[in-house]
Amino acid sequence: MRLVLATRRSPLALAQSRAFARSLEAKNPGLAIEELHIVTSGDKTQDRPLQDIGGKGLFIKELEEALLDGRADFAVHSIKDVPAELAPSLRIACIPAREDPRDAIVARDGLTLATLPPGSKVGTGSLRRIVALRSARPDLVFEPVRGNVDTRMRKVAEGQFDAVVLAFAGLRRLGWEGRATDVIAPEISLPAIGQGALGIECRTDAASAIAALAPLVHVETSICVAAERAVMLAVDGSCRLPVAAFAVREGNTMFLRGLLADPDGTNLRRGERRAPFPTTEDEAARLGRELGATLKSNAGAR
Repeated sequence: MRLVLATRRSPLALAQSRAFARSLEAKNPGLAIEELHIVTSGDKTQDRPLQDIGGKGLFIKELEEALLDGRADFAVHSIKDVPAELAPSLRIACIPAREDPRDAIVARDGLTLATLPPGSKVGTGSLRRIVALRSARPDLVFEPVRGNVDTRMRKVAEGQFDAVVLAFAGLRRLGWEGRATDVIAPEISLPAIGQGALGIECRTDAASAIAALAPLVHVETSICVAAERAVMLAVDGSCRLPVAAFAVREGNTMFLRGLLADPDGTNLRRGERRAPFPTTEDEAARLGRELGATLKSNAGAR
């Protein structure tokens, strides 16, 4: 059997897509996977912040078109780039085991979040990261940065920034985890919704692809991500709204934390829920909706 995988061309996208493809082939003897490389709208426009050009959904639009017109059987996404709602004819058929979800800093001279001097210039394109890190270090200067992981790290080496903030999962998938000078605890920078997890998308009628993907579904990760994505849906989350949610299993309990701020980064509020670990994604989503509703209702509590 042959399946066509749609992926972006960035080094990180190719690394995570190929690693997933090898795992998929291992679970499906006789399966051959062919790559379809696509340059998305998000890749083409690098000179403006994502929130000004349509948000993270721009990283998946053209991949979804390839699924819908039959050029590809499935697409590999970082699920944090996937909007809360999909087209009716598409579904996330598989969420494999999650990589480390934390944020990381790559800084000059081995500096950490705690040791960066006041006034240091820190590059990030994420409103969520700015809000969280400014709460911990209000004396730092945060400026927008776009580009692939290696491009962002090069800007530190060239002196354009003192540090950049990246997803530690991306560094690990590229084999560059040793270049992180600090890995930030979720208590300081709550991870993006779905950070560290992949979302494998296909058409709802793609029976062969869905069957092949089934052995790589990681139930615990899928349930945690369902709770996080429900928070995003409940607060009408977008790239213009600093929002985060992170769910973990602790024994038989789910610990779900959330963060929400106004679009300008003010009125930061946090919340959390603990409950018996859900047995289904629908159950997890209910917990996420409850937390999201609480965060949204506290919008006026300045």
